[in-house]
Amino acid sequence: MPPPRRTAWEATDLMSLTFPEPRWAVPGIICEGVTLLAGPPKVGKSWMGLNLALDIAAGRPALGSIPVEAGPVLYLALEDTPRRLQSRMRTVLGGRPAPEGLTLSIACSPMPAGGDVEIDTWLTAHPGARLVVIDVFAKVRGTPPAGVAAYDADYAAMGRIKRVADRHGVAVLLVHHVRKAAAEDFLATVSGTNGLAGAADAVLVLERARAQADGVLHVTGRDVDETDYALSFDSDAGSWRVLDGRAEDYLLRDTRSLVMRYVRDFPGQRPKQIAEALQLDANTVRQTCRRMVLDGQLRATAGGQYHPLSDTSDSSDITPPEPLSLLSLSHSAPSDQGNRRDGASAGE
Repeated sequence: MPPPRRTAWEATDLMSLTFPEPRWAVPGIICEGVTLLAGPPKVGKSWMGLNLALDIAAGRPALGSIPVEAGPVLYLALEDTPRRLQSRMRTVLGGRPAPEGLTLSIACSPMPAGGDVEIDTWLTAHPGARLVVIDVFAKVRGTPPAGVAAYDADYAAMGRIKRVADRHGVAVLLVHHVRKAAAEDFLATVSGTNGLAGAADAVLVLERARAQADGVLHVTGRDVDETDYALSFDSDAGSWRVLDGRAEDYLLRDTRSLVMRYVRDFPGQRPKQIAEALQLDANTVRQTCRRMVLDGQLRATAGGQYHPLSDTSDSSDITPPEPLSLLSLSHSAPSDQGNRRDGASAGE
């Protein structure tokens, strides 16, 4: 029997200890432990999971430019068929051979029914494993027992996976969904109770305007710095890559396009009204409107209402529409996306 794990120290003893550095699957983004990767349907989460699995197994730079250490990877594609999985791999590999260190499966038992044991068994047989991808979390979450609060059930479901990850010091990436309702805090968009995000070691939220190449990966966690990464998706190669520059620069381009279209259709609106209709952060919209005035794209009245330059009225009696989706820019004409890179669409 292994000796019991130590769980308490005197403060002076703890400070004298030396601990190994955390093991990173993708430095700065995915560390050992459990990471949630959340995003709306068809935004490209599964493509990202497959990209990471193939890159880490082969030791290729992740997301196009981030050096990684090669090692065995387990990819659970629980919503795919073998044919679809092969097709996606062929797209991503682009003629390269499949890495030998990647194990793929389209089946795994729910965690309460032994799924955690199945993953633990694979990790025991592959002691140098770098990553486990579970796509999607709902397939292994299991049905909560009757009478158990939703928060407790979510936390317990995450706990089973986390115990396996911690035991082997490996990164486990759980692909998950977000709520339909937008929120200023990206953590609040994760579907389920706060028990999921609370039990996870890190949370990644992927946002991408439908039919647009550029996206943003929001990152926060216990061992990772909270930051945003600007990304681009290549539909022909089925690949995500990190873009140069700050994510805010790409977000601003999307915000300008949305604000310009909205003000054209509904002139005379104030930033708060625009933000509510577009489901964007009010401060971001306020700052964007001011910059658009300075750049000669909008005109502001003394009352703080914004109009297109061609509109000389000081108010509008046009009723604003229902709030738009934060992630949907597909209704915008290409001319509204002036500074955008070439578009691309991706399935889940």
